[in-house]
Amino acid sequence: MESLGDAIANFGFPIAITIYLLVRMEKRVERLTESIYELAKTISAQR
Repeated sequence: MESLGDAIANFGFPIAITIYLLVRMEKRVERLTESIYELAKTISAQR
């Protein structure tokens, strides 16, 4: 049972930080994807 507690103590913080960063990056990736689609539409419209 101690090893479970040690595992949570050792890996809990990095897992929490990773989840936080992934959630934050997801929003930015979505905005970037939308911008790329808009750029593609604009380029297609100018041809």
